[in-house]
Amino acid sequence: MRSFIMSSALFSLALATLVGCKKEERGGVPLTPVDISININNPAYADLQVPGGWLYLSGGSMGLIVYRTSMESFAVMDRHCPYNPAELCRVFVDDSQLFAEDTACCHSRFQITDGGVVQGPAAASLQRYNTTFNGTMLRIFN
Repeated sequence: MRSFIMSSALFSLALATLVGCKKEERGGVPLTPVDISININNPAYADLQVPGGWLYLSGGSMGLIVYRTSMESFAVMDRHCPYNPAELCRVFVDDSQLFAEDTACCHSRFQITDGGVVQGPAAASLQRYNTTFNGTMLRIFN
């Protein structure tokens, strides 16, 4: 009985170690630490001063799309396409400024407002990041 308990304990420890060491991924895109703060009153971020404004920022796996959804909130998505993430496909905001897409590599289209899939083959949305906003400073983090 004692060896059974020891075996069970070792198995549980090994399982916990494997689960704890797994690199977290969302939609197949590697989780990349992000903690960025920007002052939207800075002229470099003028496009974010009104709802519907957007811009690219460095960070994340393959860059970020920052979109102002309202006067109080923002949506921030990684530009790394979640379809075949090993291919390192990057989405770009299209001419309509309503969608982020990649027509050459992952052949998918996403809503710029929330990263949701509009057209596949991608099944997962763009990876989203958390935001806080105090009226001047926008913090982007995970």
